[in-house]
Amino acid sequence: MHERGFSLIELLTALALLVLLLPLSSTTFSELLSSNRQQDAARTLASDLRNARAAAIQHRHTTLVHAMGGGWSQGWRVILDISGKGAKDPENPLIMERRGTRGIAIEGNRPVQDFVRFGAMGSPLLPTGAFQAGTLHICQRAREGSLYQVVLSRSGRISLRNEIIEQASCTSPG
Repeated sequence: MHERGFSLIELLTALALLVLLLPLSSTTFSELLSSNRQQDAARTLASDLRNARAAAIQHRHTTLVHAMGGGWSQGWRVILDISGKGAKDPENPLIMERRGTRGIAIEGNRPVQDFVRFGAMGSPLLPTGAFQAGTLHICQRAREGSLYQVVLSRSGRISLRNEIIEQASCTSPG
């Protein structure tokens, strides 16, 4: 009677293929996870900026979204800027606070480097009254660029873009 099964050569061949393919799949899986985390951070930031704009219009008062600690990567707070002193006044009501995601670096260009401020009509304004527009880059690991960008237009529209952009401020992503 002839028994069916795998021969030793077949098992060794399958094991050799597994050993060769496993590092490739783990690298790809790691990159996929990293990309998903970056996309999630970008979507969350865009959503929070939209909510801050809506709060400014709803309350008919300036709303400020400011980076916490060392920058956007550490997280951000949304406050109703009643006093006009922004984040420096602890009496301003906190609308929402979001902690940063470990390993995700977020860098804003100069106009949005530290904060985004929405006036009572929902338009982004600098403290001087000038319009505010800029891009927040969700930095890629080990690259000087971003794959996701949260863009604030002059009108107050917030868009999420998915383009590979070289960005000097992304030289040391978290």
